Amino acid sequence: MGQAEVTLVRGDITAQDVDAVVNAANTRMRGGGGVDGAIHAAGGPAVLEDCRRRFPDGLAVGDAGWTTAGAMPATWVIHVVGPNHRAGQTDRSLLVSCYARALAVADELGARTVAFPLVSAGIYGWPLEDAAAVAVDTLGSTPTEVSEARLVAYDASAEQALRAALASRA
Repeated sequence: MGQAEVTLVRGDITAQDVDAVVNAANTRMRGGGGVDGAIHAAGGPAVLEDCRRRFPDGLAVGDAGWTTAGAMPATWVIHVVGPNHRAGQTDRSLLVSCYARALAVADELGARTVAFPLVSAGIYGWPLEDAAAVAVDTLGSTPTEVSEARLVAYDASAEQALRAALASRA
């Protein structure tokens, strides 16, 4: 095993032509806002049906699991449950676990290209610069068979934070 090449694009995670996209889900695994809502909308009802079937009790914070990607270009969605910083879930190891577990699930699936959002940096309120550092550091140092870990920045502030994190790691 090696490490994934960490790349950065600005765009819509649901439109990425990759083997798997990562969803920043909630513990219930039934859809939500932000990235979660966008992935469920783009993937269609098959994503929610698979979530209900595969995760009847949801997922724990820091864990990951997969479903079909439904109508998206990707084959799979790897759902991770990030810590809700605003609700007092400030243990950084839980955020690190999201990225590491997503890579482990990708390896189980045989996914070689995986698109990641900035987990917990939206409505869950994780500080943007630290969220970017966790993403870049974890994806760039975790042993995996994934060849490309593509960070997808939704907006200019996320892109700037990710560029800074990538530059500091280089």
